[in-house]
Amino acid sequence: MAIILFYGLALYALCGIVIGIAFVTLGLAQVLPHASVTAPARILWLPGAAILWPYVLMRWRQARAAAKTHRAL
Repeated sequence: MAIILFYGLALYALCGIVIGIAFVTLGLAQVLPHASVTAPARILWLPGAAILWPYVLMRWRQARAAAKTHRAL
C-alpha cells in the first residue's frame, strides 16, 4: 500500500515539474497577457505552478480557449 502511495506522489510531482516548467516558459504570457514577467519572477512562479499543476493546467486551457474565441471574432 505504501509503495502505491509513493508512486502516486512521485507521478504527481513529475507531472507538476513538467507542466510547471512548460507553463512558466510558454503559458504565463497567455494567462497573464498584460503582465511583463521577468526571469526572476518566472523562477518564483515555478514552485507554485508545479504544486498546483491541475489548477494551472485548467487556467492555461481556459486562456487558450478565450484567445481562440477572441481571434475568431
